[in-house]
Amino acid sequence: MTSSRRSAEKPATIYDVAREAGVSHQTVSRFLLGYQGIRPATRRKVEEALETLDYRTNITARNLRNGRTGMVSLAIPSLNQPYFAELAQSVIHAAREVGLTVFVETMENDKERELAVLSGTRGNLVDGVLFAPTAMSVDDLSRLKIGFPIVLLGDRIFDSGFDHVAMANSEGARAAVEHLIGLGRRRIAVVGVEPPRNLGAAHLRFTGYRDALDAAGIEFDERLALGGGGWIKDDGVHAIERLIASGTPFDAVFGFNDALALGALRGLLRAGLRVPDDVAVVGFDDTQDALYSTPTLTSVAPGREEIARIAVGLMDRRLKGQSSAGGPQEFQADFHLVARESSLG
Repeated sequence: MTSSRRSAEKPATIYDVAREAGVSHQTVSRFLLGYQGIRPATRRKVEEALETLDYRTNITARNLRNGRTGMVSLAIPSLNQPYFAELAQSVIHAAREVGLTVFVETMENDKERELAVLSGTRGNLVDGVLFAPTAMSVDDLSRLKIGFPIVLLGDRIFDSGFDHVAMANSEGARAAVEHLIGLGRRRIAVVGVEPPRNLGAAHLRFTGYRDALDAAGIEFDERLALGGGGWIKDDGVHAIERLIASGTPFDAVFGFNDALALGALRGLLRAGLRVPDDVAVVGFDDTQDALYSTPTLTSVAPGREEIARIAVGLMDRRLKGQSSAGGPQEFQADFHLVARESSLG
């Protein structure tokens, strides 16, 4: 399809301009926002593409009249964790429904990167930030002068003065452990524990784990509380190998995310233990991987699509100037336990 035919059929997008010019869409965005650090040759390419596709009259003029770029940033810890990769896809789909484009950037659990995401330099590229911090505190956030809308995701920061969408970490973890207890398991190992000072999902999921044990009258054994490193599969494998080597008896494993649970599952199978006959396994996040493991993984589904839909809706309303009555909004997504072969057989 030629550029002229493409322009005649429907309004061009920033991606069409980038393809026509042979540059990245970020370069086109910077050009439209008046960024001066663009080489003259590149600037000419973008100008010619804009003219060829008639992009300015179709889209740019509308956005710039409103003082908007039509783009938001999704800042997440890592794409190595399947949950965040799938959340990013859900956010992109939800944003597309309201006419927003999403830039995804990872912060790698680094406080300086998290601070950089909220620095003033982002303000001339995006209209707002969907932000899932793991290192910053509410005090760090309160000291920043932020001139664009933020919607917080996750459970690191509460009472921040910004819209916030959380998942039912404690409740979901308790449901996972209650499921195992209901199957007759009493020696339930947990993988992903972090130091008490590290507030966030790990702390809340550990609270749910302890609540389920207490309610069932099962004494907590600290030997069954295992660290989770970076919450990736390797960490789950190593944790369960250490537990087996220690000789501590256990009949179930609850991983604080699916990656840890799947790693634990692999470690159990390597050791010749049968799942779930000898050891039942449950994860958290209900990622696609849970459907295709052998055996398939029982997991807590935390409402990922709902989280994405609510977060994007909040951002869209803020960008349109529709401030919510009563100030910042707090939402907690619904969850449910998806029981599969790793616990039921």
